Amino acid sequence: MHLLTNPVKDYDWGSRTDIAALTGRPVPAAGPEAEMWLGTHPSGPSLLAGQDRSLPEMIAADPAGALGPATLDAYGERLPYLLKLIAVARPLSLQVHPTAEQAADGHARGVYPDPWPKPELVCALTPFTALAGFRPAGQAAMLIDRLGVPALRDVVRLLDAGEVLPALAALLDGRDVTEQVVWAASAVHQPDYALVVKLARCHPGDPACLAPLLLQRHELAPGQAMFLGAGVLHCYVKGFGVEIMGGSDNVVRAGLTTKRVDLPELLRVTDPQAAPVPVEPGEDGGYATPAPEFRLRRIAVDGGTRLAGGAPRILLCVEGLPTVDGVGLRPGESVFVPAAHPELAIAGSGVVFAAEPGPPPAA
Repeated sequence: MHLLTNPVKDYDWGSRTDIAALTGRPVPAAGPEAEMWLGTHPSGPSLLAGQDRSLPEMIAADPAGALGPATLDAYGERLPYLLKLIAVARPLSLQVHPTAEQAADGHARGVYPDPWPKPELVCALTPFTALAGFRPAGQAAMLIDRLGVPALRDVVRLLDAGEVLPALAALLDGRDVTEQVVWAASAVHQPDYALVVKLARCHPGDPACLAPLLLQRHELAPGQAMFLGAGVLHCYVKGFGVEIMGGSDNVVRAGLTTKRVDLPELLRVTDPQAAPVPVEPGEDGGYATPAPEFRLRRIAVDGGTRLAGGAPRILLCVEGLPTVDGVGLRPGESVFVPAAHPELAIAGSGVVFAAEPGPPPAA
């Protein structure tokens, strides 16, 4: 078992309070702290605390012992998941992720940086707001038509005909009318219109700020989780949570970002029928999803519990002062437990998130 030191990403949408407060550092932080990464991703691998090597280097030295035969056979010498703390103070980009087949094909064509899918699950630590999945087309048409902007009549017509992706394309092509739409939205006192105005303040002139008119708004309470598979158009708006995903960099963006936008590819891989899935924890605290790359459990410890060995796990403390096999963890601290490690004893009082590979897909 190895204590980890984890990199914190300073993306401009990050919070100056959430991660700093959880980890016991001065608040506010010197700059935005958007994500803490726990895993082996090459863009930000975890380090072994007190040692001069990284978690990927440790795994490479003993892949079978670190990962176990099942993970090694399925994914090679890499951890198939990436665990994160995510602290959203300003909205993230409007984005989508490809399927496994689209990722492999796109990587071969030079479109994607790696050949893997990127399913993800976010579990709220504080109230968490997200846009994800399309509204019923008729509902979206009503929201847009209510604004009374003549330039959006074609968008309304497409939605009335059930042509969701063409309507999305037309809306995202509406840079010349974005300011007019935002002005109209500011005059209507309703949460979805207010969110349009909020996005426009963060990204003036970006037509992607009109996304709340097409997408479902989701409000997660602490402990609630939402799974996003391939093809689900989404945008995280505000909140602090634990996120787990497939270990991939394959993101296609439509706007609300200074990064590269690829609207043709986004329209190609977005599935208008794909929807986020609310996930309730099971009796063991596990959030069951169809993703074979990961499984996340929220373990509330009050006394003691045990986890069977055999899986490469990362354990992250978010509350209290629990111990893992006698090693104390404070909030924000984490350990990597190799698959070869025997049964784990978690004791004391607190909340720990445990990440591991999910069950393999059915044959």
